[in-house]
Amino acid sequence: MFLTTLLKISATLAMAVIGIDLGATKLSLALFSPEGEIMRKETKLLGKKTGQEVGLLITSAIEEIISSKEEEKVGAIGLAVPGISRIRTGTVWAPNIPGWEDYPLRSELRRLFPSTPVIIESDRACCILGEQWKGNAKGCKDVIYLAVGTGIGAGILISGDILHGANDIGGAIGWMALDKPFHEKYIACGCFEYHASGNGMAKVAMELVESKPGYNGILKKNSVTAQDVLNAYESNDEIATIVIRECIEYWGMAVANLVSLFNPEKIIFGGGVFGPAVKFIPSIFEEARKWAQPISITQITIEPSALREDSALYGAGYMALQKIGAI
Repeated sequence: MFLTTLLKISATLAMAVIGIDLGATKLSLALFSPEGEIMRKETKLLGKKTGQEVGLLITSAIEEIISSKEEEKVGAIGLAVPGISRIRTGTVWAPNIPGWEDYPLRSELRRLFPSTPVIIESDRACCILGEQWKGNAKGCKDVIYLAVGTGIGAGILISGDILHGANDIGGAIGWMALDKPFHEKYIACGCFEYHASGNGMAKVAMELVESKPGYNGILKKNSVTAQDVLNAYESNDEIATIVIRECIEYWGMAVANLVSLFNPEKIIFGGGVFGPAVKFIPSIFEEARKWAQPISITQITIEPSALREDSALYGAGYMALQKIGAI
């Protein structure tokens, strides 16, 4: 009996796992070895897929890996989703994926892969788990990952545990109120996200272009992206300079609020904007010092993500390896 149990445990620990990061525009998958190394990685674009089409993309990608000749057994599947992962029901709210207001992802995966454990978390939670496992949050128990990309969210670890909140919405700090008065335009994404996310940077820049009839700079075009704003800033464009300075203020105020509320060891900036905005971290820290609890702000460091665009992917892999007891 003891030997049989030991053999089963040994077989489980020898299994690879799948980590998945579902974003607003793409799906990233990785096959992790029991030691936590990526053995295979794939990226698939969502294109214009919505609803069940996105679910089918996920399940077919998993099937490809499971059925591959070189890896016949997968111990568990960890999945990061861009929004709310409802732990009790297993459904997902992903605002950037039409048809995913209450998508039954867990039941769908369990139906198709009944012998493989499935763990689903928000991407912000997976980001901080990935950084704690393999990145700049190693050894930290009180640490926050501030993800600034298409939107804004925060993965928050308190005493080593993910802060989920009463209904799994903890860390949705895009709705943090950092300005007044309230505007109707904040309803969809929140004040902080409207002004200082990747999409927000582009929107604010276009608003400024429209408000300045005499402007004839780099950003005078029909469609502006966050990368356009960052590039224009490097050329001393007047509107890009205003947008970036305002973003630094918003990012700094957000850091100050997080520091004052949670007293973390570190705040890690990641997401698509950080990236190129990493060079603003010293200025963000100086802005935060103005607003934060004065002792707590001197006890933290602000660092960029070590894993960059793979933070959530590593976090998903970490959850899957935890599930089978490999780590």
